[in-house]
Amino acid sequence: MMLTMDAAVRCRALRKTYDGKVEAVCGLDLEIRAGECFGLLGPNGAGKTTTIEILEGLLEPTSGEIEILGNSWQTHNLELRELLGISLQETRLAEKLTVRETLELFASFYRRPRAVAEVMAEMALTEKSGTWVGKLSGGQKQRLAVATALVANPKILFLDEPTTGLDPQSRRQLWEVIRQFQRHGGTVLLTTHYMDEAERLCDRIVIIDHGLSIASGTPAELIERLGGQHRVEFDATGNVPGEVELWRSLPGVEAVHEEDKRVVLSVREPHETIPALLAALQNRNGRLLHLTTRQASLEDVFVHLTGRHLREE
Repeated sequence: MMLTMDAAVRCRALRKTYDGKVEAVCGLDLEIRAGECFGLLGPNGAGKTTTIEILEGLLEPTSGEIEILGNSWQTHNLELRELLGISLQETRLAEKLTVRETLELFASFYRRPRAVAEVMAEMALTEKSGTWVGKLSGGQKQRLAVATALVANPKILFLDEPTTGLDPQSRRQLWEVIRQFQRHGGTVLLTTHYMDEAERLCDRIVIIDHGLSIASGTPAELIERLGGQHRVEFDATGNVPGEVELWRSLPGVEAVHEEDKRVVLSVREPHETIPALLAALQNRNGRLLHLTTRQASLEDVFVHLTGRHLREE
């Protein structure tokens, strides 16, 4: 299998079956370009973590081909481990080591690590350098887990839900760390349960469900493909929410669905649709109870494709 020149990670026909029965990944194809932030999104149980652990060399695939920076795990295992920084969903660190000792330990695993003090400053952990890991808050532990990946001085950063448990300020700080890593030529593979995070950070996204890719593209392309750049959501009296064909016939409406007992219209020109909607309600003696309009988002794409919100259990 040949990589294109700008591909940092590539897999073809990737499969993982447990106990010969349960297929977690079902023939997945991925290509991640050098220098991009690539988002792998999907509902719980979609196969995201299994895919990442296979790409990281932590899990053997049942079948399929994988190349990382032009090499395979079978032939260049040690060399590849020098080039990857990995932050798992749950990283258990020694609680009786300090933050500095933890990072010095991880740095010792690599031939060309980054300076520990530099990484602590980048992750806002300098003031906690002498604190035991067991005394850190959940958010601080999460930042330390990402710091253990950065101290490797990697070319590719694997981040599996890195901002879970972080406060808004820490989340935005980590976003800037990711952008800075990219500016220096690094490649990022990101999974997240926050759609705003994926929309802001990711250059390209693949949405997977049941172990297969069901959509891919830039956030803007995925939203455009859904149809309609705006959402008009409303609720009204008179038993009108169920009249899907009526709403679909309104000017500018491209799609209709119901969510939480409200009607959601996908439209391109809200100023054309809303007056017609109000007129239709009046003609049917319906009374508007609620109406909002907003830009379409990646969350809308996700719900449309999977029938679920990303954060649903």
